[in-house]
This record gives sequence, C-alpha cells and structure tokens, in this order.
Amino acid sequence: MPANLLLVDDDPDLLKLLSMRLTSAGYHVTAVASAEDALAQLDVARPQLVVSDVQLPGRDGLALFDEIRAHHPALPVILLTAHGTIPDAVEATARGVFTYLTKPFDGKALLEKISQALALGAPAHKAADGDEQWREAIVSRSARMAELLAEAKMVAASDASVLICGESGSGKELLAQAIHKASARADKPFVAVNCSAIPEALLESELFGHVKGSFTGAVANHRGLFQAADGGTLFLDEIGDMPPALQVKLLRVLQERSVRPVGASESIPVDVRILSATHRDLDAAMAEGQFREDLFYRLNVVALTLPPLGERREDIPLLANHFLSKLGEKYGKPLNGFAPDALKALATALWPGNVRQLHNVVEQVCALATTPLIPLALVQRALRVPTVEVLSFAQARERFERDYLVGLLKMTDGNVADAARLADRNRTEFYRLLQKHGLTPGRFRADTPTAE
Repeated sequence: MPANLLLVDDDPDLLKLLSMRLTSAGYHVTAVASAEDALAQLDVARPQLVVSDVQLPGRDGLALFDEIRAHHPALPVILLTAHGTIPDAVEATARGVFTYLTKPFDGKALLEKISQALALGAPAHKAADGDEQWREAIVSRSARMAELLAEAKMVAASDASVLICGESGSGKELLAQAIHKASARADKPFVAVNCSAIPEALLESELFGHVKGSFTGAVANHRGLFQAADGGTLFLDEIGDMPPALQVKLLRVLQERSVRPVGASESIPVDVRILSATHRDLDAAMAEGQFREDLFYRLNVVALTLPPLGERREDIPLLANHFLSKLGEKYGKPLNGFAPDALKALATALWPGNVRQLHNVVEQVCALATTPLIPLALVQRALRVPTVEVLSFAQARERFERDYLVGLLKMTDGNVADAARLADRNRTEFYRLLQKHGLTPGRFRADTPTAE
C-alpha cells in the first residue's frame, strides 16, 4: 500500500510539480492550498505525513503545525521554508517538526526526508505467513538484517555448526532460536547455556551431567544439557569465555558425538546440533592461547555476524514501537506510540548496549508514562540526555548581552563609567544598552538590598 501524503502550498505551480514528483515516487498525494483546507482534510482522512510550506495565506504553516501537534501528535510534519522564515522553521524543529527544507530544495533530499519520516512511524514487522514464522521474534526491515536472515535460513536447512558473532545485547540468542525454528529439528528441544554465567566448577556438570556420589553435593544422577537437547539444538552463548580445560572436553564430545557424565565410566550417545555465540574476538583469543584452534574450526563451520544497532538504525523505530506494545500490556497502560521528536531522539541516539539497551529504555518510559503518547522529555530522561533549551541566534545573543551587562555592573558596584571602560564602550552607548535591557545601575550598588 502506498503511503498517503498531505501536501500544503499556496503556489499552484509548485503544488502541481511536487504532487507529480511524489506520485511518480509511489506515494498517494492529496494536495491543498491552505492550512484551513489541510485541517479539513485531516478530519476526513488521516495521512501518514504532512508536507507544508511555512508561508500560507491566513493561518501559516507554523500555526498549522501547532494544530496538528495538538490533535494528531504522532503525525510527522516536514516544513518547506524560504530563507526569511528559516529561524521560525528551526524553532519549530525544536518543538517537534520532523525537519525543514529550504527553498529551492533538491528533489532527492525531499524524497529522502519523506522516507525517513515515514520509517519513524511505520508499524513493526509482523510475520505474514507460515514461511516467516521462524523469524517472527526478530523485528527488522533493514537490508543488512535481511541479508543476514537469508543466510541464516539457508544454514538452518543443514546440520552445520554455526558461530554467531556480535556485540553484547545485539540479539545473538534470538538469531540462534530462529535458526533452530527453521531447521528440521524445530520440534525438538532448544537448550541455551551462557558459558560465562556458570562457575567453572559447575559448568562441566551442567553440560555433561554427573552420577550420584561423583562429588560432594551430587546426591542424585543429573542429566546434562547435552542430553536435555538430544535430537534438538544446544546453544552455547559466550563460548569465548569457556575455560581452556573444558574446551578440550567439549571438543571430544563434538568429535565422538557422545558425552561422559562426571563420575561415569561409560559415554552416552547424543544427537545435538551446536550453535554458539561470542562477543569476543576469537582470532585474538587463539593468538593469546586462550581459545583452542581445533575447537574454533569445529564450531565455526559457518559464521554469521549480527550488526550492532547503530548500523541498522532503520530498525530502531520498529523495535521501539514493538517493545512499547509488549510492555504497555505488561504495565497495563494504553500506550499509543512515541511523539515524532521522541522517536527521532531514539533513532539518532548512541546504543552501546544495542537492542537490550533499547528494550531497557522503552521499559523505563513505559513505567513512567502518564499519557498515551510518549513525549520527548521522557525519552531524554531514559537516555540520560539533559534537556537542552534551543534558542534562536537572536535570542541567544540577547541573553548573553544581558548576562554580560549584569556581570559588569556587579563587578563595578553599579559604576557605569567603570563598567563602560571594561566593556570598551563609551558611556552613551553603554547607557543605551542598559536601557535596552531594562537595567538600572543604582540597583547594583552594595548598599542597595535589591541588587540583581
């Protein structure tokens, strides 16, 4: 389905040109010539994006944006501005406009901004049919992830061992589960173990099992995870953290296809497919003697690398909305989505903790949300980003000038001659500046209790 765009401009020639260009790009365009017509159109049919000129007859594009923000806060708006209205457009961007383009603008730039705005508001991926059920837990639409998932599905058809590489929190276990679901072992167990989370003394028993009395505390026979996964898939997460002594025993299991529980005299055959994952550089670990080369080649028959979240940014809005929907149910809150500026902040943030960090941020905003639409301030709080007041250049200059004059008057105890000399200005000009900012020198004398 083509996206619906509402185009607002009082120039009939430009309106016609833009309509033709956007229609040829595959969009469904509704074109109107005024803010009033645009608001009437919004009452009839809800577009997915509004593109409006700033200078309109009657109510201008900024007033139109304020109306849209009040009644349709999740609807993204792009402003088209002439040079004279750039400060207003910049201020509007700080208030939540998705972006602005300066006339004359490049057609490709407009199409790119429209694509980005629509991506921010797009719904999360849903598995459309049975062929996609295997990867339904992986929310994505990026080309990078599409290539990876195509490789994963091909690998799933074989029984080859797969090594999944990627940063912490990037979703390695989800990919392993997807490979299992796409394989012939899908109806058999999927068993996961984090090799770095289990103490070395217990890891061997957890993997291979033990017999009663084999060590202190072994009060009964225990089936290890290899036996629990028999016929299915065993996922060894953070394999790079496995102790060297245990690497030798794991290699023997992979070669012999059987396990010997701790304290047992006989081996037990197992039929298990091995998927493993690591965030470590195993080449460097092998060079340092911390990881066995023969085990590496056993595990690394096929290597898949998950990109960090920062390299698949088009997936961030999808993931954020997906998590918001799930967590809204968890917290019993009717959450409708993110405000456009809030979603933009998520999409442009740094994510050193990857998808796991994004989930944590969305969970925090869900827990604290008091309105159905998540505002920018709440996202900034969860991201630990200080809220910055965005001023125009003229406003910033005015504020600096006043603060500078106040500082001089405090320093000179309200003596205008001394303050003017420090500012390298004559007294007449200095008095004019004080008058402009409503500052009275006498109020800064030490004997005046109302000094600013």
